[in-house]
Amino acid sequence: MIQFYTTTQAGCCRVFLCHFRHRITTLVFFVLLSLSLQFVHTQTVNAKPTEKLNLVFILADDLGWSDTTLYGTTSFYETPNIERLAKRGMLFTNAYTAHPLCSPTRSSIMTGLEPGRTGFISAAGHVQGVNFDKNLLFPARPDQKVRVPRSVSRLDTKYTTLAESIKSAGYITGHFGKWHLGKQPYSPLEHGFDVDVPHWSGPGPAGSYVAPWRFPDELDFDPTVPNEHIEDRMANEACAFIEKNKDKPFFLNYWAFSVHGPWDGKPELKAKYAKKADPNNPQRLPVYGAMVESLDDAVGQLLDTLDRLNLTEKTIIVFFSDNGGNMYSEVDGLPPTSNAPLRDGKASIYEGGSRVPCAVIWPGKTTAGSKTDAFLSSTDWYPTLIEMMKIQKPANLQFDGVSQVPAILGKSGPRESVVCFVPCYFPKPNTIPSTYVRRGPWKLIRFHGDGEAGPQQDRFELYNLDSDIGETKNLASDNPQLVKQLNAEITEYLNRVEATVPTPNSAYNPNAKATQKPMVKRPAKAINREAQFKQRDTNKDGFVTLKEFIGNPKNRNVPALTKQFELKDKDNDERLTLAELKGQK
Repeated sequence: MIQFYTTTQAGCCRVFLCHFRHRITTLVFFVLLSLSLQFVHTQTVNAKPTEKLNLVFILADDLGWSDTTLYGTTSFYETPNIERLAKRGMLFTNAYTAHPLCSPTRSSIMTGLEPGRTGFISAAGHVQGVNFDKNLLFPARPDQKVRVPRSVSRLDTKYTTLAESIKSAGYITGHFGKWHLGKQPYSPLEHGFDVDVPHWSGPGPAGSYVAPWRFPDELDFDPTVPNEHIEDRMANEACAFIEKNKDKPFFLNYWAFSVHGPWDGKPELKAKYAKKADPNNPQRLPVYGAMVESLDDAVGQLLDTLDRLNLTEKTIIVFFSDNGGNMYSEVDGLPPTSNAPLRDGKASIYEGGSRVPCAVIWPGKTTAGSKTDAFLSSTDWYPTLIEMMKIQKPANLQFDGVSQVPAILGKSGPRESVVCFVPCYFPKPNTIPSTYVRRGPWKLIRFHGDGEAGPQQDRFELYNLDSDIGETKNLASDNPQLVKQLNAEITEYLNRVEATVPTPNSAYNPNAKATQKPMVKRPAKAINREAQFKQRDTNKDGFVTLKEFIGNPKNRNVPALTKQFELKDKDNDERLTLAELKGQK
């Protein structure tokens, strides 16, 4: 009995231990599962969404391919900050604008469309009349072989711009500097920008680079310090925008006034470059050297601000120019600059007109100090940037440009050719209606209706840029098949973008004299300080307080305006009289 009892008890113990081990294993399993789920939940709650990259797009005005130290073509100009930017990313050696003038190029950047398609084929963004007609002009001038199309004068709000696409993705958008695509209702504020400083529609700075400026009273854009340089001011405004929006995704569109005319610079920099000038160097104009350095300083201030705010590693930066350097104006008996070894410059169909400096920084993607010889057109920026920023392309939006992401990543470029359509007569620098295509080393220029037999025939020039970058040897007669092939590509392009192509002028008279109208210089508009005082004195007590002086503080540089107010307040009584506003006290 005892033995039976003992055996039964042992069996029960074994069964109990087996069940106990099972229950412990199960309990441990569920504890571990619970902890695991809790960890996953915690990680999910604390996980940060993919951070959006900021964008800083720096567009120089009239800065030529040889106006920087990027390509080893100048010993006169000094651009250490532009070079610093390029060394952080990728340098393009074959970057082109879609047109050799500013408004068409700017339009192509904002829309991703060719100037021939939009009809923006001249620097018409500031002209008085609003025009969206790109038909041929009639009647044609008798001294011109072909009838040419009219240029539109405003960027139509029917287009979905680069700024609008970026803004719709949750970005704060700011435009600083030159626009030249029309004043309200076609200003940056109607094309996707939250901020526009100084909200100016002119082709260059108002009056001068060094204050006093001549911006209209209603813009309320006075210098913050005496003799303030406009590029210094614009850089300060842009950096204030970065500082204000450092914790949000932003798009800073810094379209510099420099180095477009008027020819004006800081006295100390002009003196510096006067000492450097070599009479045997075609680049020797002191004021232009000063203007280039002021542009470079602004670029440096933008880079320094991004570095200081720890934004460099999450900001795409583009440096580009809207066309080649100006070689047709005259300053102190000299052209402003030289684009050598390229031929000609701004407004020209030759390389100096549309081949420009270009560098791109894409954090974590571009290799520092890299170069590419891939072809790039200004129409490519829109599709390229929204792909880099992972922004969905708007529905039904079509581009003439292509994404340069493969080239920026060090792969083969997406373009086999670039085309530039210039259907107008530009007396300076003697440009006649023409279109070029560059494919590989070969560049063919079709001069519309300029054949020896008259306007019924086109004329052609063919260059091998690998062996003749200065376009000095026309090889068209030696390569008839290549001319035919490339000309067919030009025709296909003009049809595809629905360009209004110049046609023979039936009224052409080879003996007719040019009928160019003489330019009338308009007197500068004086600033009406009395009207300005009346507008700011909102309570009509005969004084302007700081609050009245600033007005609506939204999107305004309040520190700069405060400093401006303090400089004018000679009595230090925290209010301005009319005499103080006029600077008479």
